[in-house]
Amino acid sequence: MAAATSCGRAALGALARDGGGAAARWRRFLPPGRPALPWLCARGAAAGPKPGPGRAVTVEVGGRKMELSSGKLAKFADGSAVVQLGDTAVMVTAVSKTKPSPSQFMPLVVDYRQKAAAAGRIPTNYLRRELGSTDKEILTSRVIDRSIRPLFPAGYFYDTQILCNLLAVDGVNDPDILAINGASAALALSDIPWNGPIGAVRVGLVDGETVINPTRKEMASSTLNLVVAGAAQNQVVMLEATAENILQQDFCHAIKVGVKQTQHIIQGIQQLVKERGVVKRTVQKLFIAPEEIVELAKKLASNKIYAVFTDSSHDKISRDEAINKIRLETEEQLKEKFPEAEPYEIMESFNVVSKDIFRNLVLNEYRRCDGRDLTSLRDIKCEVNMFKMLHGSALFQRGQTQVLCTVTFDSLESSVKSDVISTAVSGIKDKNFMLHYEFPPYATNEIGKVTVMNRRELGHGALAERALKPVIPQDFPFTIRVTSEVLESNGSSSMASACGGSLALMDAGVPVSNAVAGVAIGLVTKCSQGKGDIEDYRLLTDILGIEDYYGDMDFKMAGTNKGITALQVDLKLPGIPIKIVVEAIQQATAAKREILQIMNQTLAKPRPNRKESGPVVETIHVPLSKRLRFVGPGAYNLKKLQAQTGVTVSQLDEETYSVFAPTPGAMHEAREFIGEICKDDQEVNLEFGAIYTATITEIRDSGVMVKLYPNMTPVLLHNSQLDQRKIKHPSALGLEVGQEIQVKYFGRDPTDGRMRLSRKILQSPASSSLKTLTDKNSIVLGGAVPQPSTSSQ
Repeated sequence: MAAATSCGRAALGALARDGGGAAARWRRFLPPGRPALPWLCARGAAAGPKPGPGRAVTVEVGGRKMELSSGKLAKFADGSAVVQLGDTAVMVTAVSKTKPSPSQFMPLVVDYRQKAAAAGRIPTNYLRRELGSTDKEILTSRVIDRSIRPLFPAGYFYDTQILCNLLAVDGVNDPDILAINGASAALALSDIPWNGPIGAVRVGLVDGETVINPTRKEMASSTLNLVVAGAAQNQVVMLEATAENILQQDFCHAIKVGVKQTQHIIQGIQQLVKERGVVKRTVQKLFIAPEEIVELAKKLASNKIYAVFTDSSHDKISRDEAINKIRLETEEQLKEKFPEAEPYEIMESFNVVSKDIFRNLVLNEYRRCDGRDLTSLRDIKCEVNMFKMLHGSALFQRGQTQVLCTVTFDSLESSVKSDVISTAVSGIKDKNFMLHYEFPPYATNEIGKVTVMNRRELGHGALAERALKPVIPQDFPFTIRVTSEVLESNGSSSMASACGGSLALMDAGVPVSNAVAGVAIGLVTKCSQGKGDIEDYRLLTDILGIEDYYGDMDFKMAGTNKGITALQVDLKLPGIPIKIVVEAIQQATAAKREILQIMNQTLAKPRPNRKESGPVVETIHVPLSKRLRFVGPGAYNLKKLQAQTGVTVSQLDEETYSVFAPTPGAMHEAREFIGEICKDDQEVNLEFGAIYTATITEIRDSGVMVKLYPNMTPVLLHNSQLDQRKIKHPSALGLEVGQEIQVKYFGRDPTDGRMRLSRKILQSPASSSLKTLTDKNSIVLGGAVPQPSTSSQ
């Protein structure tokens, strides 16, 4: 019994000390029905020494210290790391199954979740807990996925999950960059096969100077928001950028600076890996095509595939049908020759042959399947003002990619409201410009369930939105929504959305600073057999869907004639040199200018006026003394106004309201409504200390209600201000309804705006003159503010 207890303590101690994920692997290999403790004892006795306690390394990035640590938290995960910058800390875990997935792709899932507790807040929803993923969480998850996916071995089809857990957020340093580095560290420190590590930094441009990992305050004045993920030897793995018309040379310089800084992070992670003595697992199988099956497929189908890919008369549908026909014939022959081969091996062998032929055409013959040379654009056609009732619309056609963009204006109250947690964690504020991207199944001749927006649609829409946002005026009086519906898709629909969105905005009369165009650049490389270094490559302008599928890079860039507004780079390679990135930017810049010239032939500048069917915004000046009458008890008047006319009323300051009407007719109705509720409420600017004649309209126990002019709302003259003597009721003074009395005006109460009058003060000697009043509107629609007028004496 004592021996068993001792063995159990040793096993549990080994579990507690282990930070590399071995505990989880023990659990995975545990034979069915066998007690865990004796099995762990035997495993622990034979396994030798375990890694020591948690370790940490500090690296200097951009003059600030970033700490990477592992071995203390989440030790049952295959890999776990904590990254801290300032007082912001993120824990990332990595777990991968040891049994292959039935999927025929790399089943990687990345989840980045904002935690309210990390920011010292409680969620404001009815359950008071974190619910579904926000747009920010999904977009950050996509950035992490795109940074680490290219470095997994080819054919590694094992379910892998990366979870990013925010531990603390200081409101100064954004946690998304820390999450990318944490994912890199967690994978590198695990036994999961992965060809990392990578490092990631954010690069800002403040007053013309590059800033690494800028704080939120610095980002507020930065003209660049560039996320760079780099691999060893100054290789680029992923780029994501938003810029305010940054010049090409400044952008390239920022990339070079960012890649250089990532090397410090990579070296820090490598040091941790070396200290912990990480050994990668041996996987059961990598799903790659056997060479003998590939060779037979090449003999059977090479000539047929070559004939299809060199026939430029094919379009997307006919080319796919021709290749699928060859695929079915070839796979039948391969199954007869290799009856024991798995279905995946047969399918992948044909894919390898097709891919090699397609890529060799580009590399060796400089030929593309649609007949274009490497730098040519597809035919582009543009139309605007598609439907008169829309506030703005445009149809952008590039080859077989067709996008319909529409613009809708609404009140500023319709802007996207950020919840308090997103604001505290990520610094996201309200925004009055948004672009929504839709990709229905018919766009690719398919059927499917039309549901809520998926991650791909959200990512593509966010890219097009970032491309257009820098040219939108900051003081535009409406919330703008651009919808981009992809009607046909054969490559680069997100960049087509940027082009169509720019035209639609100009058609709607939005005074954009410049027109925006976008283009996608592809890459086909030839790598050395041993080291995998790039020996030769070709860059392709305006890629097709098949060129994206068979190529190595999807490089999307948008901007104006002056500079760059957005960029996104996705790679299938474990990294490319900066030289290729710079060349891609140059090639994309030339293509962008060519596209803008074509777009300018349709609409060169924004329309001078918005459409007649568009919305209208006017302002109303309401003095504090009349606010209650305008708003009504319990905001009754405002609710009635909005319900009857469809307008939206929002308060700008103490005395100014903004009225948004969806149509000019609705604004006309709103004017009539406001005039009706305010027609009997006239006021002039009274002179402080002057004496006026007031007419008694009502006798009350507390005093008398008086009017200084006919259309005025009666005000109370309290008993305490009626006479020098103390009275309990106005009848003691013989006052009657309709009687005229003289009162002195002492301004308005600063808290509630009530008029202050006194009759009592006139019973003492005073030298004041009697004032006579003229009528003037107090509530003014259209933005004019009443000016003081001189009363007649």
